[in-house]
Amino acid sequence: MDSIFIRDLRVRGILGVHDWERQQPREILINVTLFTDTRRAAETDDLADCVDYSQTAQKIRALVAPQTAGAGGAERFTVEALAEDIANLCLSQPGVQKVTVRVEKPGAVEGAESVGVEIERP
Repeated sequence: MDSIFIRDLRVRGILGVHDWERQQPREILINVTLFTDTRRAAETDDLADCVDYSQTAQKIRALVAPQTAGAGGAERFTVEALAEDIANLCLSQPGVQKVTVRVEKPGAVEGAESVGVEIERP
């Protein structure tokens, strides 16, 4: 299977269990690998036959980012829940057969650059 990736998508959102994490949006780092068959797209050279990674990134950003002042997007407590939401969104895109999602919270643990979770869904 072929893969298309979105690497280091930076989105600000509400993610965490501590009160201080829920006060204002913080940076969340998202990596996604979309598994698909790219042969038709390569043959036709037509965007209609491709998995549109730009549109997928926009949908992920809309899912995570605050929609209006005081109202966050997904506002999840755990990286696991947010990763699952993103995986479901990606799997709903035409042509996507499998997805790997990595969600990281930079600076969440003292002494670590980042912490997070990576999941794979068929």
